[in-house]
Amino acid sequence: QVQLVESGGGLVQAGGSLRLSCAASGRTFVSYAKGWFRQAPGKEREFIATINWSGAWTSYADSVKGRFTISRDDAKDTVYLQMNSLKPEDTAVYYCAAGPKYGSNRDFYNYWGQGTQVTVSS
Repeated sequence: QVQLVESGGGLVQAGGSLRLSCAASGRTFVSYAKGWFRQAPGKEREFIATINWSGAWTSYADSVKGRFTISRDDAKDTVYLQMNSLKPEDTAVYYCAAGPKYGSNRDFYNYWGQGTQVTVSS
């Protein structure tokens, strides 16, 4: 069964906005740190944003700081990524993840979603 499910991806023009959602399914991730990563064709999966278990601490990659915002709603066991001022360079498959540690290291996250495609046209 799928335990993390992303949604909200799509096609948007440069300068536009999207909000991605990632909901738990089949088990709870309320006590876990959560994060967002992305992977463009031919490139390694890269860190985008992370949030600790309580939502009190967040951290962002320099490439998205000031444009993207991560948040969580534990009543819905869902993490969000609000993406504003989108650029063609943001085009990628976006993945959410959950794990016991807060941070940018992919190895901290034990559970991953299947990804949602974001395409930004110029």
